Amino acid sequence: MDFFARFAVPNPGPTIYASMVAIALTMVAIFVGLTYYKKWGYLWREWLTTVDHKRIGIMYLISALLMLFRGGVDAIMMRAQTAVPENTLLGAQEYNEIFTTHGVVMIIFMAMAFIMALMNFAVPLQIGARDVAFPRLNALSFWLYFFGAMLFNISFVIGGSPDSGWSSYFPLAGTEYSESVGTNYYMLALQISGLGTLITGINFITTILKMRAPGMTLMKMPMFTWSALITNLIIVFAFPVLTIALLMGTMDRLFATNFFTTSNGGMDMLWANLFWVWGHPEVYILILPAFGIYSEIISTFSRRNLYGYKSMVISMVAISVLSFLVWVHHFFTMGQGALVNSIFSITTMAIAVPTGIKIFNWLFTLRKGKIVFTTPMLYSLGFIPIFTIGGVTGVMLGMASADYQYHNTMFLVAHFHLVIIPGVVFAMIAGLFYWWPKMFGFMLNERLGKWSFWFIAISVCVTFFPMFISGLDGQARRMYTYSESTGFGIWNLISFIGAIGLAIGFALIVYNIYYSIRYSSRDIPADPWDARSLEWATHSPVPEYNFAIVPEVDSTEAFWDYKKKGYKLFKGKYEPIHMPNNSGVPFLMGLVLFVWGFAFVFGMWMLAVIASIGIAACLAHRSFEKDHGRYISVDEIEKTEKQLGGAKK
Repeated sequence: MDFFARFAVPNPGPTIYASMVAIALTMVAIFVGLTYYKKWGYLWREWLTTVDHKRIGIMYLISALLMLFRGGVDAIMMRAQTAVPENTLLGAQEYNEIFTTHGVVMIIFMAMAFIMALMNFAVPLQIGARDVAFPRLNALSFWLYFFGAMLFNISFVIGGSPDSGWSSYFPLAGTEYSESVGTNYYMLALQISGLGTLITGINFITTILKMRAPGMTLMKMPMFTWSALITNLIIVFAFPVLTIALLMGTMDRLFATNFFTTSNGGMDMLWANLFWVWGHPEVYILILPAFGIYSEIISTFSRRNLYGYKSMVISMVAISVLSFLVWVHHFFTMGQGALVNSIFSITTMAIAVPTGIKIFNWLFTLRKGKIVFTTPMLYSLGFIPIFTIGGVTGVMLGMASADYQYHNTMFLVAHFHLVIIPGVVFAMIAGLFYWWPKMFGFMLNERLGKWSFWFIAISVCVTFFPMFISGLDGQARRMYTYSESTGFGIWNLISFIGAIGLAIGFALIVYNIYYSIRYSSRDIPADPWDARSLEWATHSPVPEYNFAIVPEVDSTEAFWDYKKKGYKLFKGKYEPIHMPNNSGVPFLMGLVLFVWGFAFVFGMWMLAVIASIGIAACLAHRSFEKDHGRYISVDEIEKTEKQLGGAKK
């Protein structure tokens, strides 16, 4: 009984029991399906042990879509709970857990995974590389993210979810107020997945700086690659701060240290500062790749080159620097004084300037363009007005004196959702539609794609615009219920209707994927969009080695010039291609770290020691392993190219 009591959920309810049943049925279905179709060997050889950046990108993509569903269910439950006054659908504790997990899942495990998916798939192709700089580290990055996400998600049914908000402020996150292991899950899961993100940052900086095609200088790189480079530089500077903060928080909870306690020399605001020193650059880790995606798509479907290339690069660099100088705007109402508030109010409003430059550059790209209204283009165009509204309200929040009215109200919730959803989610969906034919060799259905866009774009406005009004009327965020006399009911009901519309829009995307897998034509060209960058210069789907002949770049749009001006892009000849071997060590190390994290969550020290030995064994194995990869022969290359239609010359 003690064994079961240790892992029991503190406040079980219908949602918990339903989740337990759903998880059990899903696991059984996966096991039975893999066994019935005899796919265990295929799964291990082709996916679990892969070091191919394209397959790793696809695994990130699948994980991101699963986490989108997980976080979306949380969102629907929150909006349903607040749809009418004095609702009893959820209790206070359930609501605390749901809004906490919604924020963490959407920011860390959905948005970050979507970004990593598109960076992994597209960036090496855009720079004409055959792989990333460190393929095995890339695989390890994914498995650390994946097992960190799994560790976080099992908290809902084993031990209880975290309940102190996605920012996990102390002392609320301390053992005095969060007695269950939920916050332990938060600390350990984010630590494991964050380590994977940090490794990705190092890997992609090296890849972009050292593995570009001949002739591709920094100022000839596609804008998405530029955004990936700057994003990964932010990651390398910001994520170590989160790593240390999580380590200190874990020690406070498990070993009774006093870094963040309100007694014995601790300082709760130390956590808040460390968290937001990471947390606000994290916003731009999400936004900058989205800006890169929009730049690629708007240029492609305007049928003209991107306006103001240099100013776009400079504005991204400026955003990356300013992103580290605005974190204190989260504390305007916490008493640090007028001088500090004024300084960070100025930096907060200043960051709107380079962002505005990018908006005008996209508008000037559209001007006189021959615009093609594809699904990716619709999301890119819809992003501009909705994101602008979200950004302008951010400037309002950046005014320190006015923030006393807006802070911790639904106005703030509306603001950051109208930045994150059009700024990140729209971009990820647009990128998904845009690069899907390159990933899988067929296109997603355009009619269904446009229906999903209109459902999502309209529903975003219906969901979050009413929150501006209820927030200005005084509705605090994180309230799980309210009285009818407040007058908040009508606005929350409209928001709930909008949330249902969003759910329908995302369900249409899922149906689109199913429909397109079954019915879309596989007879499509390698460049179905008439695009401009190098990833479209190879086959769809992309062969293992990416390019049979490494391209040589002469301009900022080498592939476009190759198509329209007759430039020669592939000037060499077939030669043996060196590729890395697959390895199961990254998967096994991620699995061992999952066990290690689970052991620390529950203070199971013997299991933690065993898992630590396993981690050391994986590191030692790689240190002493002699694996120099393999070569793909010219005969194999010729055979593959013949099957795929031949290399471009």
